[in-house]
Amino acid sequence: MSMENSKILLVDDERAILQMLEMVLAKEKFTNVYTATTGSEALEMIKRHEPAFIVLDVMLPDTNGFELCTKIRAYTDVHILFLTARVSDLDVLTGFERGGDDYVTKPFNPLEIVARMKAHLKRQQKSGVTTSVTNENAHHFGNFIVDEDAGELVVDGVVTSCPAQVFLLLVYFCKNVNRVLSKEQLFTAVWGYDYMADDNTVMVHVRRIRERIEPDPSRPVHLVTVRGLGYKLVKDSAR
Repeated sequence: MSMENSKILLVDDERAILQMLEMVLAKEKFTNVYTATTGSEALEMIKRHEPAFIVLDVMLPDTNGFELCTKIRAYTDVHILFLTARVSDLDVLTGFERGGDDYVTKPFNPLEIVARMKAHLKRQQKSGVTTSVTNENAHHFGNFIVDEDAGELVVDGVVTSCPAQVFLLLVYFCKNVNRVLSKEQLFTAVWGYDYMADDNTVMVHVRRIRERIEPDPSRPVHLVTVRGLGYKLVKDSAR
């Protein structure tokens, strides 16, 4: 399926914003764009259409985007980009903690939304994430396996839920095992656009990986911090 055929869901109670984004996406040849103005409507759309990308406003009439994101994660690991007028570190961290993958602050340039959307969809396609299950691109790390082709993280023999952006970051670490990677490298490679001097995004996603693969996330042995340089996914060559 081409990137332009991917299903996109826009959730915002401001119809002017929805219309603006729909117009820009139409110009970029996206043909499957759905909209919702409330949290309950968004959940129905997600169950019915299974979108590949969600743009989610934080302030909605019947809920807030953070609460809605938690509910969405019960159904899908789809990429979620928050639209927010809140710019404090606490608000941004809250969005990531609830399962968001990215954020843009209002007022925003709609072309930036489309650029981030395209970057994610391209990288998802290149990662080989599909529903077919093969072992050609499976990375084994003792207690966990990252299967690119199946789009699965298996920890202690159990398939573990992993949001799309967290999975893509983990795959990038797997492809650069035992190498120190800076936050700038990780952001540019995985998010697909220039690093914005925002430590929160990479830091929170690294923590989300650790919560899934580490026996003790507070004392990581697989995904370790190299102080002053970045992060490294360690693999014992003897395994």
